[in-house]
Amino acid sequence: MVYLDNAATSYPKPAEVYEKVIKAMHEAGANPGRSSHEMARASATAVMNTRELLATLFHIDNPLQIGFTCNATLALNMAIHGLLKKGDHVVTSAMEHNSVLRPLYELKKRGRIDYTVVYPDNMLGEMDPSQISKAIRHNTRLIILTASSNVTGTVMPYQEIGEIALKKGILFLLDASQGAGVLPIDVKGMNISLMAFPGHKSLLGPQGTGGLYVDERVELRPILQGGTGSRSFETIHPSFMPDMAEAGTLNTPGIAGLGAAVEWILKTGQEAILQKKELLIQRLYERLSESSKITLYSKVGNHCNSGIVAFIINGVDSSETGNSLDSDYKIAVRSGFHCAPLAHKALQTENSGLVRLSPGYFNTLEEMNYAADCILELAAKTP
Repeated sequence: MVYLDNAATSYPKPAEVYEKVIKAMHEAGANPGRSSHEMARASATAVMNTRELLATLFHIDNPLQIGFTCNATLALNMAIHGLLKKGDHVVTSAMEHNSVLRPLYELKKRGRIDYTVVYPDNMLGEMDPSQISKAIRHNTRLIILTASSNVTGTVMPYQEIGEIALKKGILFLLDASQGAGVLPIDVKGMNISLMAFPGHKSLLGPQGTGGLYVDERVELRPILQGGTGSRSFETIHPSFMPDMAEAGTLNTPGIAGLGAAVEWILKTGQEAILQKKELLIQRLYERLSESSKITLYSKVGNHCNSGIVAFIINGVDSSETGNSLDSDYKIAVRSGFHCAPLAHKALQTENSGLVRLSPGYFNTLEEMNYAADCILELAAKTP
């Protein structure tokens, strides 16, 4: 199989990730931060090692400001529900995932907050920072933006938004689900107040891992309450990081594997990883551009894309194309609406959806050529 669904979950992982998970299962299979015996200490060391590696990757001064979660969805819910208060206003974009849109809608439905959705400038999903700035009100407390669209791969102006947020005295939540591990992220230099990230996408770690970074100046209410191993006699869940975000037993083997993945990224270099992905999507883009029956919804070059080529064969539902690529050609892609309904509304693809090709670092140009050949063959069969 040619796997081109890395924007959903990366595959394969670096060999070190598999090895680390298995080793942690054998040698660090106890609960971190709960007991003082040897295996518990080994587990706690594995978790802390991954915090420190992530802090290095994202330029975070204090690793303890990173709390581990089971995915980015939980991290985003922690940030949104834990931060916003009655009367607050939020500015976000139409290119956001439902992990942002649904929590905001839920809070608005309860009458607690209001929010403004800013739509992109064009059919590639590019956002104008000035339009986001214009949407700010007197009671705007938070701006939420994805680092890169999970539909088109378009890199968003998150550095510029950080500057706007700083100037206006507003908090900035970055959804790094697409881009963490590939795009440069400096939480301090980019004025990022909070950041949610998954471990299993471009960070190349196992599923069931993710995290939330919270600036030390930001106060969150915990939305989960439970055991943390700290302040056990208090009935109130700790409000300090990382305990605030880490109620219950952590996925220690997964977190250890994530640490191995981040270490691999740091050694390989994000720039090298991005360049490889750009090479692959450039080949796909060039080949698919050969057909007038194919419409492309991504652009490539100059670090403007985190690693996605979105397209549709004109007149053909995206699900039909995706199913054909899977069953007839053994190519794994993502078709449909990508849990991003407003993005598809903005792109005018709410009826057909899109086919998303998302190669990873371990794909080859030969695989890109094969995938392009198959897609062109499907397109040629359409009337």
